Amino acid sequence: MQERRTNLARSMETRAALVAAARAVFIERGYAAAGTPEVVERAGLTRGALYHHFADKQALFDAVVRDEAEQVAAEISDSSVGAGTALAALMAGSRAYFRAMEREGRTRLLLVEGPAVLGPERMRAIDLETGGRELREGVRAVLGMDADAAEVEALADLVSAMFDRAVLAGACGADRAVYETVIDTLLAMIARREGEPDPAG
Repeated sequence: MQERRTNLARSMETRAALVAAARAVFIERGYAAAGTPEVVERAGLTRGALYHHFADKQALFDAVVRDEAEQVAAEISDSSVGAGTALAALMAGSRAYFRAMEREGRTRLLLVEGPAVLGPERMRAIDLETGGRELREGVRAVLGMDADAAEVEALADLVSAMFDRAVLAGACGADRAVYETVIDTLLAMIARREGEPDPAG
């Protein structure tokens, strides 16, 4: 039993090392120019180790994107702990998302190359299992736990697109603080429609 746990831990460490090395290579070179030989060299592993864990370069990229999305979701989840209202939690999650997306290369991985390489369906699936799940829970709390599921889904999609557009605008040089302020205003308007108290006042 101890040997099995040791083998599992070793396998997880190998996988994590490959994902970390791949992340660096994908950010430096972009997906198209990145090569698996450079990934294994940077990780200090063999091609056999790589293909034991991942079928090909796209599968490795998928793992990198998924890992990034999980980290963003964790930061969003942590940010809402102790929030007094559903709206306060949603706003805290919004700010946490923007902070999380400041990590070098993350915007490129999640908002530029992720959709281009993996396609919209796979990106949506990853989102629904990570940060999108957190957002939908926040939207449902603001609208009321008995809110129509289709309305929650539609509003969460629109809010998510709003967040992503703000991040991309910031990456292109726009003042993201302005976008964040406007988003807070829009979230407060949605909440007031539902009778949710505004945390600002």
